[in-house]
Amino acid sequence: MKHTLLLFSFLLVLSCGNNAGSNQKSLSDSSGNINNLSVVIENDLWEGNVGEAIRNTLAAPVDGLPQDEPLFTMSQIPPVVFTDFATKNRTVFKVEKGGEASVKIMSNVYAEPQKVVLVSGKTDKDIIEQIEINAQKIIAALKSEEIKEKQRRISLSLHSNSSIEDKLGINIKFPSAYRIAKEEDHFFWIRKDITTGTTNLMIFELPYNYINKEDSLVDQIIKLRDSIGKAHIPGPTEGSFMITEEAYAPAVFETTIDNKPAIETKGLWDVKNAFMSGPFVNYLIDDKINNRLLVIEGFAFAPSVEKRDYMFELEAIIRSLKIKE
Repeated sequence: MKHTLLLFSFLLVLSCGNNAGSNQKSLSDSSGNINNLSVVIENDLWEGNVGEAIRNTLAAPVDGLPQDEPLFTMSQIPPVVFTDFATKNRTVFKVEKGGEASVKIMSNVYAEPQKVVLVSGKTDKDIIEQIEINAQKIIAALKSEEIKEKQRRISLSLHSNSSIEDKLGINIKFPSAYRIAKEEDHFFWIRKDITTGTTNLMIFELPYNYINKEDSLVDQIIKLRDSIGKAHIPGPTEGSFMITEEAYAPAVFETTIDNKPAIETKGLWDVKNAFMSGPFVNYLIDDKINNRLLVIEGFAFAPSVEKRDYMFELEAIIRSLKIKE
């Protein structure tokens, strides 16, 4: 009798374990283009003030681009048709009118991987307030999901290069379509040809005390960029080189890279004595353990086409960076 009970208990535990495993695997794979957001909301709300608040927040222009391009490309879906394949998009923003005012950020609700933002409120005003109050948190959650997906796609075909790791003590994952255009001492220029131009990365290090905290940070970053451009990034004609666009002041933010404090600068570059320009994103990383500042920048040359997704790829690559200690 004891043996029978033990056997029954074992089979019961095994069965529960198998059911748990099957439940974990029941979610289908998510899908969708990078930075494409499904907005699940009633038509009347989408066409009114709530929809305007959503567009002002999630379709706001990306910082540092020469033309206005939205943070996310949004597709509105009425709740009644939000079923089956429509639920599988990787990022979902859902509005429910009638409940208590709140914002919930959830993972893997209908598919995997997936980020779902649920905003609720009894009135239009409640919903709008929740969107505006939590805007940065919502954007960060959706963008983080897209960065992870872009990094996953990049990892499918990685460039194999050991000199960056050997000379700078870092590991960074970028696609095999890129090439090392220049390698001089502790400076690297990495490029990829695209249909209308190139996407680029440059990585180098500075002395830890290079930045003077008493002086203008923006002015110092511009001066640094211009000196590096003159030394390492030549233009198409003799005597031309990359500089920072003078007509537009760069935007500066605080962020983290590899859990280290960093200054993020977004702006426009052009070429002295030539007609070339484009966006850049520059990171000045506080690598105190290695007694240095590590600089990594992505910039794109893609005339006459949208540039958001090119810059997003560069940011995803940069945020894959790991510094050896």
